[in-house]
Amino acid sequence: MIGKNKDEQVQVELEEESIQLDENGDEIGVEPEVDPLESAQAEIAELKDKVLRTHAEMDNLRKRTQREIADAHKFGVEKFATSLLDVMDNLERALAVEDGNEAAVREGIQLTLNSWHEMMTRFEVKRIDAVGELFDPHHHEALSQMPSEEPEGTVIAQHVAGYTLHGRLIRPAKVLVSSGPAA
Repeated sequence: MIGKNKDEQVQVELEEESIQLDENGDEIGVEPEVDPLESAQAEIAELKDKVLRTHAEMDNLRKRTQREIADAHKFGVEKFATSLLDVMDNLERALAVEDGNEAAVREGIQLTLNSWHEMMTRFEVKRIDAVGELFDPHHHEALSQMPSEEPEGTVIAQHVAGYTLHGRLIRPAKVLVSSGPAA
């Protein structure tokens, strides 16, 4: 490039590199042309990847939830069953008492019953004692009606106690209901 002045030489070099300068001589950032098709395909590929990852995460979550539910069904009564073992141990001790020692058997049965009630209370299993209450079809099952001095609709005897679990009836009390005084 002999014979050209310095400005011409810079201009030629710039043209060769296809760099554009503004009036101050600073380089103007020229973005290369982007093919809209390639851009759309890249975005589609990225979105496809996100969808596949999200789908895989949801599938893993569903499987993990199913495993946790199955485990809850299998082992949900574990604490309850463990507490029942204490009651069973007391019953076995009561049966192991020597013949002729009814007082010890009676005491063993009473201890067993006490541990039973304690365990049931711990697990929110509440007993329904209905004698003296008005008949409630939501908590009582009437076996029969019979005349008595009690007002009509009053429970006068209970054959079997009822129970609730966290407030939900799991067994109604089986009762005899007064039909009022005999005529």
